[in-house]
Amino acid sequence: MPVIHVDLDAFYVSVELRRRPDLRESGVPVLVAGTGPRGVVMSASYDARALGVHAGQPTVRARRLCPDAVVLPPDFDAYAAVSANVMAVLHGFVRRVEQVGLDEAYLDLAGVPLRPAALGRLIRLRVAEEQGLACSVGIGPNKLVAKLASVAAKPDGLREVTEDQVRGFLRPQPAAALLGVGGKTAEALARFGLHTVADLADTPRDTLRRILGAAAGDGLHALSRGLDERPVVPQRTERSLGHEHTFPADVDDPETVRRTLLDLSAATAARLRAAGLAGRTVTLKLRFADLRTITRSRTLPEAVDLTPDLHAAAVGLYEALGLRRARIRLLGVRVEGLAPGGRPQQLELGGREHGWSEVERTVDALAARFGSAAPRPASLLRSSLRNGPGGGNHAPPPLVHEARSTPENPR
Repeated sequence: MPVIHVDLDAFYVSVELRRRPDLRESGVPVLVAGTGPRGVVMSASYDARALGVHAGQPTVRARRLCPDAVVLPPDFDAYAAVSANVMAVLHGFVRRVEQVGLDEAYLDLAGVPLRPAALGRLIRLRVAEEQGLACSVGIGPNKLVAKLASVAAKPDGLREVTEDQVRGFLRPQPAAALLGVGGKTAEALARFGLHTVADLADTPRDTLRRILGAAAGDGLHALSRGLDERPVVPQRTERSLGHEHTFPADVDDPETVRRTLLDLSAATAARLRAAGLAGRTVTLKLRFADLRTITRSRTLPEAVDLTPDLHAAAVGLYEALGLRRARIRLLGVRVEGLAPGGRPQQLELGGREHGWSEVERTVDALAARFGSAAPRPASLLRSSLRNGPGGGNHAPPPLVHEARSTPENPR
């Protein structure tokens, strides 16, 4: 049964351009990136990529390569909300959808009467019409081939690889295109003259086992021949979700730390709700100026997906450390022990009928439409006003942070 892989093109940038038509019409390259001296590129428009800019690259280098680019800070609340909308579109076509991060999904075509290519074209049309986003679609006999086909279709295209085309499609590909071949593995293979999928396919399995070990050697031997038995697993459960923020300059102000933890908690809670998840264990991560890194965790009585719950736990962990003017380089908030969310809220006697859960879900919907113009926690707004023109002398750095998701990192 064929598999479809849907990949949203330059997702973070595309969301920004959707709500900034002036940038789309100007035709200037756009980057979503951290703007401080330690910032990195998270997404780049294709005209910026043509100049050598890519995700994971330091922002300062990207600016040198593409000096005319507009650099925008990430808005993960908006990205999570838009991702949830796109996944709802995909669920309208098939019963089994495996989401991978915010911007990718595999679709199992069992029980679908349409031909795969016709379904792929319909998906692309529907995502464009309903969400204003372009996506590339790959179709193959398994997840490996479908994923590589969507890469070949980028940007904004469709590529179908049939069973009898798999060998010819895979053999010219670089070895690094295969699942599990990272930088170190590629270097190890290159030392033996193995650079392409064809090189791997023509190498005896025992040789690959000697080079890489039994498990990795067997895996690459199968993949190089286009064999991939991984099923499409609907509603894949993440092991953890979270956000991190690297400060442009080390900070030692407890109020700045608490405010940053509020921003990180809000972003993490929004992603939990977008994924329909909640978690019991909240983990705080701190990296100090000397690069020493520590984590502290707390398990809550019940799973949560709301900002106040996450923020209270994270601040409690921070204050329990008793840090006195320790200079902090990075903060992170992560939630583990994930399970399906949407827990009912117990009403208090004489309390409001609608609680904080409804408030945050309303904000989620506004963020999907308006992005950074949507409501934010009042303390963050007050800090912006207080440290604006004519404000205090210790304005905090912009809260630009990076999403973390295990086992997959969205981008």
